[in-house]
Formats: sequence, structure tokens, C-alpha cells
Amino acid sequence: MAKDQHDSSKDEGLVKGVSKEANNIIHNTVDASGKIVKSISGEGGLVGKTVDSSGKVVKNISDKGNEAIGKTVDASSKTFRNLKDKTFKRKK
Repeated sequence: MAKDQHDSSKDEGLVKGVSKEANNIIHNTVDASGKIVKSISGEGGLVGKTVDSSGKVVKNISDKGNEAIGKTVDASSKTFRNLKDKTFKRKK
């Protein structure tokens, strides 16, 4: 992993970083399997078009899941920070 990738995943946090990596794996798997199927069946046929369509569906679902995880982590972190500040903040 390159240094700039490591730094950005460190800033994102563990859960968001893992979610992003899983999303990338899904995208790469869909692309690779699509290429394999199309190399066997042909690019322009019904099978190739079906592979493209189903690949888009899988990628969109993965993107939405990744987005939902990111929003959940952000909301949870914000809530935790607010609770921590209210609970442990000393009055002066």
C-alpha cells in the first residue's frame, strides 16, 4: 500500500477504510468476471449485455452500502464526541 493511500485510510478510520476496500474489491471482481464472460461469449451478444447490466446493478448496490456505512460512521462519531464532551467536560 502506498504511503498516501495509508494516510488517507488512517484519516477515514477503520470501518470506513475497510468498507472502501471491500467496495473496491467488489468493483474489481465484477469487472474481471465481466471480461472473462465476454471473452468467452462475445462482446455484443445478449450474454455480454446481461453481464454489463448485472455488473452495474452489483456495483451500484455496493456503492450505496459503502455510502450508508460512511454516513453511519460519521453520525456515530459525531454523537460520541458530543456525549464525551458533555460527560467529561469540566466546568470552569
